[in-house]
Amino acid sequence: MKNKRKRDQPQATIHPRNKYSEKPPDFALLASTYPSFEPFVFYSRDGRPRIDWTDFNATRELTRVLLLHDHGLNWWIPDGQLCPTVPNRSNYIHWIEDLLLSEIIPRPNPCQDNVRGFDIGTGANCIYPLLGASLLGWRFVGSDVTDVALEWAERNVRSNPQISEMIEIRRAGCHARCAQTEDSFAKGSVNSDSNVDQRNLEECYLELPILCDVLRDGETFDFCMCNPPFFESMEEAGLNPKTSCGGTPEEMVCPGGEKAFISRIIEDSAKLKQSFRWYTSMVGRKTNLKSLIFKLREVGVTIVKTTEFVQGQTCRWGIAWSFVPPVKRIVSTHVSVKKNPSFMLQGVHRQSGAFDVLQSTESFFRSSGASCELNISSFCVDISASKEHLCRILEDNAKCHEGDSGSTNFRISVFQQIPGSVLVKGSLQHKDSSLSGEYLSVFDRLEEVLKDKLCRGRSSNA
Repeated sequence: MKNKRKRDQPQATIHPRNKYSEKPPDFALLASTYPSFEPFVFYSRDGRPRIDWTDFNATRELTRVLLLHDHGLNWWIPDGQLCPTVPNRSNYIHWIEDLLLSEIIPRPNPCQDNVRGFDIGTGANCIYPLLGASLLGWRFVGSDVTDVALEWAERNVRSNPQISEMIEIRRAGCHARCAQTEDSFAKGSVNSDSNVDQRNLEECYLELPILCDVLRDGETFDFCMCNPPFFESMEEAGLNPKTSCGGTPEEMVCPGGEKAFISRIIEDSAKLKQSFRWYTSMVGRKTNLKSLIFKLREVGVTIVKTTEFVQGQTCRWGIAWSFVPPVKRIVSTHVSVKKNPSFMLQGVHRQSGAFDVLQSTESFFRSSGASCELNISSFCVDISASKEHLCRILEDNAKCHEGDSGSTNFRISVFQQIPGSVLVKGSLQHKDSSLSGEYLSVFDRLEEVLKDKLCRGRSSNA
């Protein structure tokens, strides 16, 4: 039973706009193009070129040549620093792009195209600002606490003059004791045995600012992002024998692990509120998502989104939240309401079809308390919903108490087009209904939920 439930779950995939979604890195091509990479490539029995993922030098050289070959970026990090994988980090960038393009929350200035992001703990690799600037033309502030990280992040920015003016590296704040601890972990290794220095490092972390003391007066950003310290100790960080991504104690360890670190970002966000349109972070353990979402609800966020990042055998999760009120559709009584809205689901998972869309649609409305009648022969769901039911879907409790209560009836029909494509149509029985505006907003919400649940490359959940 347990295995069956696992098979029924939609499989997360690499982001469809990721450069490597259709064509993974070609190690043989890279080895023939870049002689420095060739010594790290070997061929397995099936004839496929591979590298030793436990060799830091191999993974670092792979990152270097990928950034140069596919992105035109010059890049390097010293021994012991955290070495990022380019495809995985690109997934995070494209997910943030999805959030910004979704217009779930409004832009403060719709005419302004410049996107500005903040990378918490940019590291010596400075990977997110480099990718965001080169791929999408975003401007960035990258923060960090150690001299080594700041120095090499600056070097990597200066090595790419075509985007160097788009990226600012900023010190987040580092106390003298932290610098002393960093020295004791010179060229930090995940196998350090110094309990005293580890304790000092943990105490230091509790004092370091994350966002509040790093932003300047009046600064605003479209988003922040973070690859947090995943582990509670250096011993825990060294438990995976299959990879060698390097990493200093500052990059890998935080008291309480990633949950505590992200919780501190949440606390800062509750103070900064709308200084950022979106606050986001990567999460290494899915079990932490539930408690983080609970904490976000406690501080009064207006929206929470999650996703799964998949690259090869590596899975990470993303969490995003905002304090900006979501966009509300305002329908004038003098404007004709679109009675039969529709949308197309493209890239539906192979194991899913029109019937799965129909069932998911029924569950979507039934979860709000609305009355649903499923007609399998006609592939439609007839829904009768009160204003309270619609507001519950839109998470707009305040509006439930405005004006008349009322109710509305409508039908959602599902049509299989070609394999992987399903058309969803809505039909409002009375277009002059007082709830026609809410109906259209709920239909938009249904589109978002179905795409997140059933379409390849879309694994975010509200």
